Amino acid sequence: MRLSATDVYAFQALGYLGMQPLERWVSGDEISEHTGIARPYLVRVLSALSSKGVLKSKKGIGGGYALARKPHLISLCEVVRAVDGPVAALSCISLNWHEPCAEQDRCNARNKVWRKVRDALLEVLGEMSVLDLVVDFKQNVTYQPCLMHLLRPNA
Repeated sequence: MRLSATDVYAFQALGYLGMQPLERWVSGDEISEHTGIARPYLVRVLSALSSKGVLKSKKGIGGGYALARKPHLISLCEVVRAVDGPVAALSCISLNWHEPCAEQDRCNARNKVWRKVRDALLEVLGEMSVLDLVVDFKQNVTYQPCLMHLLRPNA
């Protein structure tokens, strides 16, 4: 798994939304204004989060976005899966997008390394929630610097 710009934007938007009362609908423009995320990109992120049940959305006047559940009930694992798909590095070890491999029973790297990496990542992301993002947002921590530190495939 590699952190993406989409993850960073999702975390920032969820930190803001997590500060709002659950029944309050927040417009995309308001989220963009308070997070600094460009509206066109933000709409794609919010759409992905809505389609996977992390957010709820409502069209029209008085509509917008809201968390689907209380912040502490939405794990970062769920968020990452909503915007990026599999957390696992390989499909042969993926829990939700598994594709069998002819060598999977004999492959030492798969069974001793990649499964442990997957399990550790799932454990940490499962322990953290949108409430942790809210803590950062309340302290005026921005994730914008993270965008400058994202690793590129050929970095």
